[in-house]
Amino acid sequence: MQTNLQWTVLEHPLIEHKLGILRDEKTPSAIFRSLVTELTMLAVYESTRGLATEEVEVQTPVAKTVGRRVIVDPRPLVVPILRAGLGMLEGMTRMLPSCEVGFLGMKRDEETLEPVTYTNRLPEDLTGRQCFIIDPMLATGGSLRDAIDYLVNLGATDITCLNILAAPEGKKMLEEHFSVERYPNLNLRIYVTALDKCLNEHGYIVPGLGDAGDRLYGPY
Repeated sequence: MQTNLQWTVLEHPLIEHKLGILRDEKTPSAIFRSLVTELTMLAVYESTRGLATEEVEVQTPVAKTVGRRVIVDPRPLVVPILRAGLGMLEGMTRMLPSCEVGFLGMKRDEETLEPVTYTNRLPEDLTGRQCFIIDPMLATGGSLRDAIDYLVNLGATDITCLNILAAPEGKKMLEEHFSVERYPNLNLRIYVTALDKCLNEHGYIVPGLGDAGDRLYGPY
């Protein structure tokens, strides 16, 4: 079965340095949030190489020239998966200030490990939109799978996902689910800053960094 998913693990000394601090259980929330923003910005830089742009005339202090700008009609759509995805939103909007932001609320059932959708604030039609889904952790892959399917059902065919950490189990599940046969018109890309070893019996990434939402905002 041929997958419709393009998978990229970002490799850079700055990413490795910041990830090391992010993983440390002694890193306080304030620094943790700042590092997530910085890692997101580095990931955005790499993941937007195919972003649609157009020529625009620019008057410099010396002469006229031609520059390029991100196409804003329709505007790129960024969708953080609540709540942990909010931690990546600042880095995303800093790098792509012309974007529009939608929200998708999903949480994991701690018994079944399956995602449960509890809220969404998204446009009704995503046809022709470049969409970005952000969520720090790609563990079992269930939440990201459902989020992608949610956007596809609204007409999205160009989706880029940004994650800080991923587990091989989630990667495999997504590759199997998003087959060319099942999604022939979907252009799907996933960028992660690290692919970790495995999931433990509780569905947490190992070595991971713990619960990203709790470390960003507290256990409430």
